[in-house]
Amino acid sequence: MKFKEFFVKNRETLQLVYGVVLIILIPLLIAFNTIFIINKYNENLDVALQRQALIVGRSIYALIKEDLGDQTLLQEKIDALLKKNLEFQDLEILVPEGDDFKVAAAGKKEDVGKVLKFYYYKVAWMQPDNDGLATDSLKLATTAEGEELVGSFSQESRFWQVAMPMKNAAGEKQALLAMRLSSKIVDDLTNYNRNASIFLLVLTVLIVILFLTAAVRLWDYALLYKKIKEVDQMKDEFISIASHELRTPVTGIRGYISMILEGTFGKVGGKMEESLKMVEGAATRLASLVEDLLNVSRIEQGRLAIEASPQDVNQIIKDIMAELSIQAKAKNLELKYQPHAEKLPLLNIDSERFKQVLINLIGNSIKYTEKGQVEVTTAEKNNGKTLEIKIKDTGIGMSAADRERLFQKFYRVQTEKTKNITGTGLGLWITKQIIELMKGTIAIDSMEGVGTQVSLQFPVVKK
Repeated sequence: MKFKEFFVKNRETLQLVYGVVLIILIPLLIAFNTIFIINKYNENLDVALQRQALIVGRSIYALIKEDLGDQTLLQEKIDALLKKNLEFQDLEILVPEGDDFKVAAAGKKEDVGKVLKFYYYKVAWMQPDNDGLATDSLKLATTAEGEELVGSFSQESRFWQVAMPMKNAAGEKQALLAMRLSSKIVDDLTNYNRNASIFLLVLTVLIVILFLTAAVRLWDYALLYKKIKEVDQMKDEFISIASHELRTPVTGIRGYISMILEGTFGKVGGKMEESLKMVEGAATRLASLVEDLLNVSRIEQGRLAIEASPQDVNQIIKDIMAELSIQAKAKNLELKYQPHAEKLPLLNIDSERFKQVLINLIGNSIKYTEKGQVEVTTAEKNNGKTLEIKIKDTGIGMSAADRERLFQKFYRVQTEKTKNITGTGLGLWITKQIIELMKGTIAIDSMEGVGTQVSLQFPVVKK
């Protein structure tokens, strides 16, 4: 339990430490793995080169063992071998001289006759018949300090030092074959592969670090997204609770104001009546806002109930037109309804929500039309599979930019002609959501100074 509390309390710090450990540990593991493979590859390659050097030594031994007693012939063969094979850095035939060895024949003729004191040759001399030693020059150089030998081990190119005892026809050890076999070609390829591997390693580590950095950042984004969702959910819950709590007092205020204006508590007139009507209008707008907020909360939380059933929309539209005719007459607007047929096809809709949609849309047309008319028409589309309801007005219209944002929450068209028109900017968003919940679609076409046309389409009930 304590560990859980500690983790919750220090979660962000632990996540940061975890991200840093990943960024350090994974590239280190990749680097270690690459270096290990390179070193293992070099070790295996050295074993193969050592065997190859011994095989070359045995081949030369077989070629010259019959001429061990003829120094001139040995020199000619050595010269011929060095000309044909550039991998030989030097080739020598040594004969015992006390505890040391004397050069009898060599690729470098100036070395002939020199006496060499080199422990490596003494060890090789002790090897069995047709066997010998092959050692990397870099390893040999670390133990050759103070020894007297031909050449130097500090050359740029690495080589393999081969020393192999040779016997005469009588089976007696007579000479020692010493040669230096260059490994430049193999080393160049090895260096190229190693450098390429290191380059790829650095690139991989860099990509991994960038990926881990991005992953840690995405992790932070995921946590942030989770927090935002939590805050958003809290906001929705707050709006829902606040709206419900506001609904009751607002309803009470409107009720009492209505009763006062009707004279229930005595006659009211003059400035008091005028003031109370202003309060009534403000309360009505507040009630509308509360209702809109409740609808938004229900829709976003998936709690808006749609009780669909086959409905005759003709009568519903007629009732709404009659209800809104008072608003239209107050502005001297002509409100017309022209169905395409006396009997319209049935729609599978929620009648109350459908009324809410039409009241909002037709009411908007009346609200934003200064003169002219608002006309509602119907038509059948898609071979009778769809019923289209059009609401057309001769109002102020809107621009293309405004049409694109029209269904966003809290968006209202802001012009000189609309600044005095009240509204929350939620009505069209709510309307669109309700239409889509009833399997319908809505489209708006408008031109500034000409008017607006709203088109609703719903699938008809199959007969």
